[in-house]
Amino acid sequence: MNQHSESSSQSEQPEQFEGPGQSEQPGQHDRPGQLAKPERPGRSGRPRPSVPTRPPTSAASSRPASSSHPALTAATTAGTAKGTEDDETAEARVTLRGPAELADALPYLLGFFPDDSIVLVGLHGERGRFGSRARLGIPTDRSQWGYVSEQLAGSLVSLGEERRSRPEGIIVYLCQEPARGESGWDVKERLRPLAQLLRVACGALDVPVLDALCISDGRFWSYCCPDFRCCPAVGTPLTPPGTSVMAAAAAYAGIQVRGSLRELESRLAAWTGPRAAGQTSALDAEAQALVPRMIEEGAAAPVREETLARASDLVRRFREDPPTGSRRARDACDDALLTDTEAARVILGLQDRVARDRAAEWMEGPDAEPSLRLWQALSRRCVGGYAEYAVAPLSLAGWVAWATGDQPSARVALGRALTLDPEYLFAQLLHRGINQGLDPETLRRCLREERDERDERADGASASGVVLASGRDSVPVLVDGPAAAPDLAPEAARPGGTGRGDGAERPAVPDGPGRAGRPGGSGRCGGSDRPGGPRGSTRPAARTSTGRGGRRSVRNGDRSRP
Repeated sequence: MNQHSESSSQSEQPEQFEGPGQSEQPGQHDRPGQLAKPERPGRSGRPRPSVPTRPPTSAASSRPASSSHPALTAATTAGTAKGTEDDETAEARVTLRGPAELADALPYLLGFFPDDSIVLVGLHGERGRFGSRARLGIPTDRSQWGYVSEQLAGSLVSLGEERRSRPEGIIVYLCQEPARGESGWDVKERLRPLAQLLRVACGALDVPVLDALCISDGRFWSYCCPDFRCCPAVGTPLTPPGTSVMAAAAAYAGIQVRGSLRELESRLAAWTGPRAAGQTSALDAEAQALVPRMIEEGAAAPVREETLARASDLVRRFREDPPTGSRRARDACDDALLTDTEAARVILGLQDRVARDRAAEWMEGPDAEPSLRLWQALSRRCVGGYAEYAVAPLSLAGWVAWATGDQPSARVALGRALTLDPEYLFAQLLHRGINQGLDPETLRRCLREERDERDERADGASASGVVLASGRDSVPVLVDGPAAAPDLAPEAARPGGTGRGDGAERPAVPDGPGRAGRPGGSGRCGGSDRPGGPRGSTRPAARTSTGRGGRRSVRNGDRSRP
């Protein structure tokens, strides 16, 4: 199983959410004697508090506990989650009781609802804080379920051991919508063997599964609760969004739910249909013109400068015309700001790793938001046989999203990039950095230093390189800095002068977005948008003859595919 792809384990810091306290024994899921006596074991008649405008700073119960489920505590912290377990003033705690509130908490743990996914959530420390997570798409091949279960459980536990916080327990979620002719109950029964395999895999590592939930068709079922009074066979409806104490606590802490995984992926999916044909023609024409120049010795630098100049102009254009409306409407507005030819030129130019690394410098301030929109729009333009060319803009989109604090979107973009090319080093390093809970400021600081050094070079000498360029000695940049990795030496944060890129000179335009007009006839969202290239053209001989090898030769023979 490829540990870097979007279908890989995506574990995070265990500082944000909390689970069962020390008085509750993991694995005693069906032993009500371990808990205080509840008012009623059933669901009906349970009092529900009103949603507070500000979550309390002490532990607060959102529902009485059922007789067969331990109480779970979720803690959300405003800002970065750096508080200790005893720092009650910095955290707002909400007690979750039973599978209903566990199901309600899932989108807030991930930042999106995970369609067609297995999700494992680890419980850490004496209070069982919700922390490390692992997500994987549910394999369609049932013969892989056993292997996937072992790999996911092992990844979650090993990550906790590396961070000196081995999980005390695990919550399992299986999320899948019914196929045609199926009901939610059918999905639950079909996935029951997978739930059992996950429980066995976790138990083999001496980490009990406190609950395993199936979420489907707006309802949830518990595989661990035998009490039909609180977990009926027909399932239990999910809590309406925004009506729970967990939702209020998440809103107070600034945690956003960005829709579903399918919605996030759709924003990066390549075009199809008639408009894809025009973009393909433009890519064919530009590939025929640019690829020979990019692979010719001594001619790559001018192409690199042209790419950065064009991308800079497009970032300025995007910044001057911010979109409005729904996500789909905003994406349509962004698509209207690009012609097929402009998109093709930048997409091909970003296959040069140095140009890509220079473009990664637009990750903060007024450049960040329009840059992210541009990279997402270019990802949608990598159509047909140019699907792999989306890896560069997807990686840049993931980097900017991470740098601006949007980890869920960053994970989706990087996961999609690594699905297209699992060997792409730039995406691998970023994905690993997010999984290890690193602070993106470490990378931002390196990029700023590279830009400052380039600006200060008055003699025009060759640059010493780009920190994020391919090379094994680039890896320590990503593993240094965070408190979660205390064993790493600070001296390894920046490799010394070796393994750098070939270091292109500063382009003729100012570093950063430049000024450019809009494409002819394209207004804010309408007009004659996306004039395409010549139709009916064939794939250029330069690309056909080189294939994947051509892309590698563009990178000066670096076969690591950064």
